[in-house]
Amino acid sequence: MNILMPTDFSENSWNAISYALSFFKNVYTNFYFLHVEPTEWEQDEEDLPTVQVKAKNSATAFQVLLERLGNQHLNNKHQFYTSLERGHFVDTVREHVQERDIDFIVMGTQGASGYKEATVGSHSTEVITRVKCPVLVIPENANYREPKNITFPTDFNISYKNKVIHTLKQVCHFNESALSVLYLSKKSEDLTERQEGNKAYLKEQLLEIDHSFHYTRNDTLEEAVQSFVTSHDTQMITMMAKNLNFFQHILFHPLAKKISYHKEIPFLVLHE
Repeated sequence: MNILMPTDFSENSWNAISYALSFFKNVYTNFYFLHVEPTEWEQDEEDLPTVQVKAKNSATAFQVLLERLGNQHLNNKHQFYTSLERGHFVDTVREHVQERDIDFIVMGTQGASGYKEATVGSHSTEVITRVKCPVLVIPENANYREPKNITFPTDFNISYKNKVIHTLKQVCHFNESALSVLYLSKKSEDLTERQEGNKAYLKEQLLEIDHSFHYTRNDTLEEAVQSFVTSHDTQMITMMAKNLNFFQHILFHPLAKKISYHKEIPFLVLHE
């Protein structure tokens, strides 16, 4: 297993790293820690000393990170690698995904810049929407709890490709998790023939893992998800990136007082 972990050396980033090491504790894994320095420093030769200082500081930060890992996360199934790059963030992440045959990207929602305006920070949003690799997003308030229950909200409107099914089953196998498929609807109406077909296919494909199907109706999808994850003690939410309209409501919606799942529960975004 190859995991890419973009890091800005913030505590939020460390929280994501710590979570990932626990989540993949039973899996032989190569963890690739990546720090990307922004490109604006390349534009002016006079900034060269600044670039060198930044690189030196980042190299030192990686040393500190590796020492912290050695002190707190000893697991002979895990290997650690570091990479310091300068370039465009998403392009660099995409290159590493291809070159290192990455299976999952894991990152925090908020970085050192303290991007608080949205539920998910700008870098995380870019990676989720522009890099075709499963992305596990760890909110800043998420504490690791063994994911015995994973919720998969869906509206059955899109077909489930083999890659998505494989990742779903794989993630459940890592920690022997049960999968709750949650059909969300804003109004009471029967499933269309297409929806029924997609549901039947999904049911058939999930036979080898512990799973269940649920239905909830609510005027706001976020409230429906909040109610379900609370009542079913959910430790992780997984969704398909392709289902963007549906997906944006749940993950990128502006903060609401009664909605807290996006601050506490990791999100796994699946790509085809």
